[in-house]
Amino acid sequence: MRRLTRKWNQFTAKILDLPQDVVQDLPRITMIGNVQLYVENHKGVLHFSSEHLKLELTKGKLDVFGKQLVIRAILSEEVFIEGIIDDVKYIP
Repeated sequence: MRRLTRKWNQFTAKILDLPQDVVQDLPRITMIGNVQLYVENHKGVLHFSSEHLKLELTKGKLDVFGKQLVIRAILSEEVFIEGIIDDVKYIP
């Protein structure tokens, strides 16, 4: 049943020209240079320090490594990070 629902959502998204992140609750990650990172559709902060951020996602986790990392804004499904970002890893 879950597979059928996923196929239906993909079909509907394609017909209505909707972005996949909206239909499938996937994360949208926007990075500006190596100094800003904006993540939508996260499920919570698992770990935060000035050198490492770990976010829970619907389907996996996101690790961000860097220096002088600061969370500038955090909402229920959005987080905005600034600092010197060295590495971003998506772990399914």
